Amino acid sequence: MGFDPWDAAFVADPYPAYRELREQGRAIWSEATGQWLVPHYADVSALLRDRRLGRTYLHRFSHEEFGRQAPPVEHEPFHVLNGNGLLDLEDPAHGRVRRLVSKAFTPRTVERLAPAVERLAGELVGRLLADGGGDLLSAVAEPLPVAVIAELLGVPEADRGLLRPWSAAICGMFELRPDGETARRAVRASVEFSAYLRELIAERRKEPGEDLISALIAAHDEEGRLSEQEMISTCVLLLNAGHEATVNTTVNGWWALFRHPEQLDGLRARPENLSTAVDELMRFDTPLQMFERWVLDDIEIGDTAIPRGAEVALLFGSANRDPARFEDPDRLDLVRADNPHLSFGAGIHYCLGAPLARRELTASFGALLAAWVPPLRLVREPQWQDGYVIRGLRELLVEF
Repeated sequence: MGFDPWDAAFVADPYPAYRELREQGRAIWSEATGQWLVPHYADVSALLRDRRLGRTYLHRFSHEEFGRQAPPVEHEPFHVLNGNGLLDLEDPAHGRVRRLVSKAFTPRTVERLAPAVERLAGELVGRLLADGGGDLLSAVAEPLPVAVIAELLGVPEADRGLLRPWSAAICGMFELRPDGETARRAVRASVEFSAYLRELIAERRKEPGEDLISALIAAHDEEGRLSEQEMISTCVLLLNAGHEATVNTTVNGWWALFRHPEQLDGLRARPENLSTAVDELMRFDTPLQMFERWVLDDIEIGDTAIPRGAEVALLFGSANRDPARFEDPDRLDLVRADNPHLSFGAGIHYCLGAPLARRELTASFGALLAAWVPPLRLVREPQWQDGYVIRGLRELLVEF
């Protein structure tokens, strides 16, 4: 079985195909996706830091100059929202926005949230235990990051049910070749979410609080302040990136633990290893399998020349299983000490929310391990969602 992001068997287990890709070379052309696939750790790590590549090309070229077709005009609300967020900005705009966001979203902010994260994780696991089990995804994995981001942004509790559907609709556009209905849902969610945040920002301008939106409004340096659109895009990115990655790390991680009971027993015996275990679970089955970049200037990967205008697909899932960097990479080792996985990215686009994601993951895994009497067990083998770029399970049914 080769690289086929639309094949259910590949999505369920892409790692054999990754091994084949690594054996084929350092850059392999994919006719199916129209990209150069980059499967080796050293190359993925280096290219994440290489400024000859970019998440966008519009800071240097028009669509026509770059040989690309402009997106349909009806998709503009999505592209405005996405294009003003840190993930898709390039310098100098990226550096300015990241500096200002970092003034608001500080390590102290994450520490201030810590008690709420622990409390929310405990409450969600408590309900699952009281019910005797259920769908770990919908009962714990999904509601925790949404509640935490809502708490961070200061979204009223009555409105929090809006966030998850908006996030899911927008993230559908990050898959390969999204269809027309996926695009329509993403555009609609972009319009609705932006309008909601615009109102929330207006309220915080009148009455600032202790939330992140108030801090983003106040953040400034010698170059000025964030625009309203930059604030909106930052808030949406925090939800989308933080939510999708945390949800899928949780359920993918538990599915890995159920398949490796000796590792699970070791973690239960030594819960102090939880933070190390979380990083290993992120390496072993990363939720973000592919990160795409445009080639802004001609590059070479090994003996392969890749011209400006091409697109490269950095295969995080393959890089995190590369035997040239990780000893026995297909083995789950929850006490793996040398573990520089790439699941949070690298370079200027390294995930700003990584400390918060780790806090949420240790809280939810810790709460479930603490509630282990009676033990948690899998009800049936789960099915994978259709998506490949953001890869996760449809559900994870468990019982105590």
